Amino acid sequence: AYLRWVGIKPVVVHGGGPQISARLAELGIESEFKGGFRVTTTETIGVVRDVLRNQISSGLAHMINAAGGDAVVMSGEDANLFRAEKSTLDIGLVGEVTQVNPRAVFEALDAGRIPVISTVAPDAAGQLLNVNADLAASSLAIALGAEKLMVLTDVPGLYSDWPNRDSLVSEITTKELEVLIPKLESGMIPKMQACLSAVNGGVPRAHVIDGR
Repeated sequence: AYLRWVGIKPVVVHGGGPQISARLAELGIESEFKGGFRVTTTETIGVVRDVLRNQISSGLAHMINAAGGDAVVMSGEDANLFRAEKSTLDIGLVGEVTQVNPRAVFEALDAGRIPVISTVAPDAAGQLLNVNADLAASSLAIALGAEKLMVLTDVPGLYSDWPNRDSLVSEITTKELEVLIPKLESGMIPKMQACLSAVNGGVPRAHVIDGR
């Protein structure tokens, strides 16, 4: 809300791993992860979609509105925002964004609103896929011609040699990051891949920030 007030046009893209895991546990369904990605089945994709949109998006929109902003909730399904393709990894209904149609986002921004976007997206056949929020945010940032991609985490930032606390990186080039990514913790890999893709795709800067 503050960014919008000072003339910046923020677009919020979010995931919801802990909330999805909690809801699945309530339903007696175990969460499984491979390489930092949630294994998603026909049984769980509906849960993922509902938690992201009805719990997290609407909660974030409510907070933005309470702070004086004007939020609008969207997902990758709305107005053909995202089209995805199933991942080649064996992780079920998980996809990668292959197309972005940012028209609805531009319209919301032009109307003075703050888009809050969850990342489920249909494939060419209309099958809904779970898409990693960091990577979807990166694709959207490129499509919007964004000035900056900001990734909020629950750690102080990128460590080149985790768990060595002195290895916190203040600045890194794309070339250096390409070398570092395979050595990172699994949870940080999609975030840093997102930053790398965004900058390689024309976004001038990407930042990883401690959201706490």
